[in-house]
Amino acid sequence: MSGATLDLARQLIARASVTPADTGCQELIAKRLQAIGFHCETIVSGPADFSVTNLWAKRPATPAKHAQDATNSIAHEVKTKTLVFAGHTDVVPTGPLSEWDSAPFLPSQRDGKLFGRGSSDMKASLAAFVVAIEEFLTTNPQPHLNLAMLLTSDEEGPANDGTVVVCNTLQARGETLDYCIVGEPTSVERTGDMIKNGRRGTMSGKLTIKGVQGHIAYPHLAKNPIHLAAPALAELVLVEWDKGNAFFPPTTWQISNIHGGTGAGNVIPGAVIIDFNFRFSTESAPESLQTRLARVLEKYELEYDLTWTVGGLPFLTTPGTLVDAVQDAIKAETGIVTQLSTTGGTSDGRFISRICPQVIEFGPPNATIHKVNEYVKVADIELLKNIYRRALENLERLART
Repeated sequence: MSGATLDLARQLIARASVTPADTGCQELIAKRLQAIGFHCETIVSGPADFSVTNLWAKRPATPAKHAQDATNSIAHEVKTKTLVFAGHTDVVPTGPLSEWDSAPFLPSQRDGKLFGRGSSDMKASLAAFVVAIEEFLTTNPQPHLNLAMLLTSDEEGPANDGTVVVCNTLQARGETLDYCIVGEPTSVERTGDMIKNGRRGTMSGKLTIKGVQGHIAYPHLAKNPIHLAAPALAELVLVEWDKGNAFFPPTTWQISNIHGGTGAGNVIPGAVIIDFNFRFSTESAPESLQTRLARVLEKYELEYDLTWTVGGLPFLTTPGTLVDAVQDAIKAETGIVTQLSTTGGTSDGRFISRICPQVIEFGPPNATIHKVNEYVKVADIELLKNIYRRALENLERLART
């Protein structure tokens, strides 16, 4: 299938699938999967002005695996493991077209690179998923693994109607998953040098500290909320929320925005609004972080309103079956002993981990993602496909034992 992965990647990049648009990417993939025995289901979610397209595709293992009961010689079925490839067809906006060296949705090859929006995040991975499965089934027409693919067009956006909706649907049906490979671009210098075996949780807060507005020349008649907030903020900056662990760095707290004042130079504001975010490890829970922060605010007797948004809980896949299968595949194809990491932002792995005990993320280098002139090395596209296929083969061998 020489060139098949590159051809499919080019077809996907050519579709301008800016969130929440899918622009036919999932239909293209579904046709390929249906041709090799997958049942494909489209799940549309979200309001009319932000309609999200999701694809759930599954191919059952054939034949069903059986084992012999040692006590009564009655054959009984053994639960078949399910491997899911997961990702997103949506991409971020292009930015100024004038800054691109070639049209962002016209896949262009030069200097051994394939340029286009979404090339590395993550349409090369999607193409590699599909061709890896096709090649795997050519040599394993009756696999002992259930194979599945979960795609959304709402990963780069709010993520309210994407993967989380599919996972909730599967959970309601009693569908169980065992392994999941998310195609996020996780590599740093070379494809295969890093995989993500977990991600930190994210929780944001909007804090409004109240004061009394007044004339700046008569501060005794006003109450400056910025001054009131300053000691509490200084203390929060110094808090050690946890120490992290072997897989996660310590939890961090960061202010992202402060809004206060009327714009006039002679008015003490009546309130100051502070936006902040926790990136937290498995050593902390949202409730404990909220409680500890509130104690600091109350220590300084502040009058405040505070709203919380939990964007995602942390997840962790410790070394085991899936990590070993992917690490072995990477080493066999590249010679690299890959590094495990939980750094970076959030991903849809946070939703999948609720219904799947082993989730990892692996894809090409991420140096150009979301940038003008985003690209993926052409050689990495085929390499990525080979690693995914070999990981499949590793898990299939385990399923047959």
